[in-house]
Amino acid sequence: MNHPRLRDRLRLRLIRRADKVKQNLIILLIGLGIFLLGFVTLIIAQFLIPEGLQRELIALIGLILAICGVITAAFGYISLSILRIFRFLLTETKRPDQSHD
Repeated sequence: MNHPRLRDRLRLRLIRRADKVKQNLIILLIGLGIFLLGFVTLIIAQFLIPEGLQRELIALIGLILAICGVITAAFGYISLSILRIFRFLLTETKRPDQSHD
């Protein structure tokens, strides 16, 4: 059986991810929304809640939300930008009449 190599499978998967522009934009916007929710939670904990365990727990939840939002938004941004460049470079370097190794 002729199984594609891991490198070829990864390349194909990255190209497919780069082609899903609408989905990548939605991921970016969801990440931004989660980050903003966490940031607002941190601001509320800092300025509106009196000192104590409850304040620290709410701040921790806000920090976790902000970190998850940044990671999600970064994934969407990378998919929108860097993977599109990667896809462009891959498809430009191979001509249709070239044989595949």
